[in-house]
Amino acid sequence: MAITLNAEIRKVAGKGAARAVRNNKNIPAVIYGEKKEPVAIELNGRDFEMLLGQPSLRTKLFEITTNGTKEDAMLMDIQYHPVSDKVVHVDFKRINVKEPVHVVVPVEVINADVSKGIKLGGVLNFAVRKVALRGLVHDIPEKITIDLSDVNIGDTIHGSDLVLPNGVSLGLHMAELAFATIGGKMPEEADNKAQAAAAAAANADAKK
Repeated sequence: MAITLNAEIRKVAGKGAARAVRNNKNIPAVIYGEKKEPVAIELNGRDFEMLLGQPSLRTKLFEITTNGTKEDAMLMDIQYHPVSDKVVHVDFKRINVKEPVHVVVPVEVINADVSKGIKLGGVLNFAVRKVALRGLVHDIPEKITIDLSDVNIGDTIHGSDLVLPNGVSLGLHMAELAFATIGGKMPEEADNKAQAAAAAAANADAKK
């Protein structure tokens, strides 16, 4: 479902005009893309700050209404004040909802507590925590999960192993990346090496 925003057109651009917008507790923003002229807009500061609590805003579709005209867009950038951490500017990019978009979403691991490999003493190396995806905005998930339940020591989850929704594909060079690995030695392997080391030590003592 799209997030709806009502905005006002900013008739004057520039740093002074943006400062005036912020002084009124609102947020200056811009909408660009789709071979149209950029439009400077003004967002209700309180309403937008409340949205920041929602996860994965950059994967969501925004319907921005200005002067009765609706535009479909995605959130591209939020600039914050270096001291107060308040939002000082927002960038939106127009999109065609019937065409694929490129989005980066977080990757999470689940069921680490019941993972075969971790139960055997393996160590999880969660190396890549974001993945680039391509698909229609309505099909892009908020995140991708890696189920560790059946992952054993020595197993590696590559991009090509990720479970994606229908109609969504990996971005370039994502398939070969190693997202998560469970390292360590299988118990029998460790036991064999320990026995070999003990035998070698015993032989060394016998020769003394």
